[in-house]
Amino acid sequence: MSVFEDVESEVRSYCRAWPVVFDRAVGSWIHDEEGNAYLDFFAGAGALNYGHNHPVLKAALLEYLQRDGVSHTLDMFSVAKRDFLARFQETVLAPRGLSYRVQFPGPAGANAVEAALKLARKATGRENVVSFTNAFHGVTLGALALAGNPGRRRSAGTAVGGQIVMPFDGYLTPTEAGLSWLEATLAEQGTGFSRPAAVIMETVQADGGVRVARPEWLRAVAGLCRAYDVLLIVDDVQVGCGRTGAFFSFEEAGVVPDIVALSKSISGYGLPLALTLIRPDLDVWAPGEHNGTFRGPNPAFVTANAALDLWADGTLAEETTAKGHTVGDALEELRAAAPHVTDVRGRGLMWGIELAEPWMSEEVCARAFASGLLVETVGPRAEVVKIAPPLTIEPAELDKGLGILAEAVDALPTERARTAGGPR
Repeated sequence: MSVFEDVESEVRSYCRAWPVVFDRAVGSWIHDEEGNAYLDFFAGAGALNYGHNHPVLKAALLEYLQRDGVSHTLDMFSVAKRDFLARFQETVLAPRGLSYRVQFPGPAGANAVEAALKLARKATGRENVVSFTNAFHGVTLGALALAGNPGRRRSAGTAVGGQIVMPFDGYLTPTEAGLSWLEATLAEQGTGFSRPAAVIMETVQADGGVRVARPEWLRAVAGLCRAYDVLLIVDDVQVGCGRTGAFFSFEEAGVVPDIVALSKSISGYGLPLALTLIRPDLDVWAPGEHNGTFRGPNPAFVTANAALDLWADGTLAEETTAKGHTVGDALEELRAAAPHVTDVRGRGLMWGIELAEPWMSEEVCARAFASGLLVETVGPRAEVVKIAPPLTIEPAELDKGLGILAEAVDALPTERARTAGGPR
């Protein structure tokens, strides 16, 4: 470990919870250099929806590299990009009646969000953007301005502005929509804010504590945006690409955003790739007005193209929804039996177990790791254990991981006594 301690920045985080050196991974399993196997309910924070080294995606990538396919092209035309765009149009956009223009804003989800914010402000001529309590949209300056966590905003090291915060669905009370103040703001009715350029939201706030917006709330927000000529941006970086069942998380609500930010699992293989999907009449960029070196990641186009084949017949969406019901049922049983569990919530294969105290979620994750399971904490106080396995996980693997979690929760002490994590 000394080279990590001696050379790498203190900003590293996940390795502190999982202090082993990982070496190999396949499917829903990741192995450390000592040969210990861990069931992965983390899935690269949503970047590995199809698991590790999916054989179909790996074969496509290896074939492309073996034939010396071009790797880096900025935004020049390439065969790999053409194939991906055609497949994305055929498999994702056309069946849903969507006509988005596809922008490649850079390698990561924060790039997709930054492009969405810049474009919304350019297209409308307005500055402010509405975001929601407990929101998280990335760690670049524009995205940080929208964070619901003040600590995240302070990490910018400078003032970040242009944000108007509104209560997310259920923030005030479990059934309170909290939309009256949003409508007053959009209508410029004495709130002190000028009409914003856009409203940006996650349909499921993953890092915010796996907070799930109701379909009727999502439709109400979309309706207000239409009524007051404010753009709707959906950040589907973490909960898109099938994480909630359908390819886009907003499909269930029947919402059609003006702009969509997509990344993480769009490459299908954990390779950096991001998309900003734009309503055609909003595509008012001048050539080169938003650019970057890594906008033509052809190996990622290749694996993304192969991943879209997994969506061709609708089976993956159905299986994800069914597995989500399995997780939900198991967690409801856990809540009924465990006094420390205050809530469980989720959609598809994104679920959270809220515990009474933040140290309890830390303890559960440490105990799970010691038993061979990777899960992380999320939420404003890190009080929620997040469950996000690969969509391709086998039922037996899912049951095994849920069993480990149940044991970790059952073993919680009544007083704080930190369990040391480590390899088995």
